[in-house]
Amino acid sequence: MGLLNAFNEWKATRNEKYITRMQTENKCPDCGGRGYHIYPPASEFIPYDNTFDCEGCNGTGLYSDWTME
Repeated sequence: MGLLNAFNEWKATRNEKYITRMQTENKCPDCGGRGYHIYPPASEFIPYDNTFDCEGCNGTGLYSDWTME
């Protein structure tokens, strides 16, 4: 169980560092500051405009809006 705990601690530390970096850059951690997510098409017949507004920041891409959830 020591290996599993070490992995979980590493993952939590990595996530905290990412969120801290996004906070200093004032970017939403969910979308990386873009304000939208791009999903790959499910088929070759579907157009490539599968973009959806980020639910974390409501499409603004700002960290301040992400914390208002």
